[in-house]
Amino acid sequence: MTAAATYRRVLALSGPLLPVVSFLGRLPTAMCQLGTVLLVAATSGSLTTAGLVGGALAAGQTVAGPLTGRLADRHGQRPVVLVACWVNALAVAALVAAALARMATPPLTLIALLAGASVPQIGPLARTRLVALAHRAAAEDRVVSAALSLEGTLDEVSFVLGPALVGLAATVAHPAVALALAALLPAVCGTAFALHPTAAVTRPAADPSARGTRTPRPRPARTRMPRAVHAVRLSTALQGAMFGACQAGITALTERLHQPAQAGLVYAAMGVMSAAAGLSLALVPARIGLPARWRAAAAALIVLSVPLLFVGSMGALYLVVVVLGVAFAPHLITLFGLTERLVPATRLAESMAFLTSAVVGGQAVALAVSGRLADAQGPAAAFAVAVGAAVLVLVVALTTRAGARPTVPVRASRPGRGTAPDRAPAP
Repeated sequence: MTAAATYRRVLALSGPLLPVVSFLGRLPTAMCQLGTVLLVAATSGSLTTAGLVGGALAAGQTVAGPLTGRLADRHGQRPVVLVACWVNALAVAALVAAALARMATPPLTLIALLAGASVPQIGPLARTRLVALAHRAAAEDRVVSAALSLEGTLDEVSFVLGPALVGLAATVAHPAVALALAALLPAVCGTAFALHPTAAVTRPAADPSARGTRTPRPRPARTRMPRAVHAVRLSTALQGAMFGACQAGITALTERLHQPAQAGLVYAAMGVMSAAAGLSLALVPARIGLPARWRAAAAALIVLSVPLLFVGSMGALYLVVVVLGVAFAPHLITLFGLTERLVPATRLAESMAFLTSAVVGGQAVALAVSGRLADAQGPAAAFAVAVGAAVLVLVVALTTRAGARPTVPVRASRPGRGTAPDRAPAP
């Protein structure tokens, strides 16, 4: 099966509308961080205040993301996304109003914390939904892998387009315009995502034994996660750390070269190449298992990030980061694929959201640390953080037994059959 045919099968699972609304619904996640920093810096005149408010937004998203996924696993995606997207839209709108009113730092920080905590996690939930659709259609593993590749590509494109939109709005008009759009998109596209007919595929199955009785069902015991899942989450956080360190290093180097406006373009070029590499994963032979792909991607992260330490010109910077982008999406998509294989079906949305939160948290911490290093010792110090994170990714990949295949595959609930049993954890 060609890659094009595989992706046609993936799109046939949900129809063409779902990827569109899920992409637009997740776009604010990539806009709010930079938009908040620019808006608060412009209205308060303080980079310290802007950093605190932006950090609160990232902290809210990091902590609350898995909780949103857990609620979606337990109650279904439709009610959880509807509530989250409207709370998020109102919180972001309140943040814009408070910043324009030059409100004090503590209330601004609390509003940003709420805006981050209420992110509807459309990206992770779209992954969960598409995987459930693939399993319900009894699709082979190649189609499931292609579904995860498509979702990873949509994430990469959103994280390229989001900051670009913020930068354009800040240049042409005001950062508040970008955040106003970030408030509107969840309300419109998040609602469309929640109400899309495919949301029913992730609805918790009813317990047949509970029909006709008022006796409440006992809450099922939480399934213990395989140890490999925690290693996958750590590797994801380290990938986020690479993002943050690269962002700090690129910003510092473009400033040193007296071309600071190029920073966003360089980062975007890396994201475009990463997205293209993510789509190309459909061409990887099925006989190459996910653990092997993880180790290969980890090794590629080291080999392709080391040249960052020696970059000294704009041309070289573009070349190195574009080549490095080849390893980013394949690594992340492989981690999402391993998570889909390892976790029980009843905790898939929570686990997907945990990975997204790990990326956000790792990026925020590394950006803060490597930014200070870049100020004190130059761009190479920030890039060294990225290389160090890549080395740790390889260590984690080599020391983790993720299992080539699970004992029992995850399957979505089928009508009339109840919830699929949890699989036995891989070693």
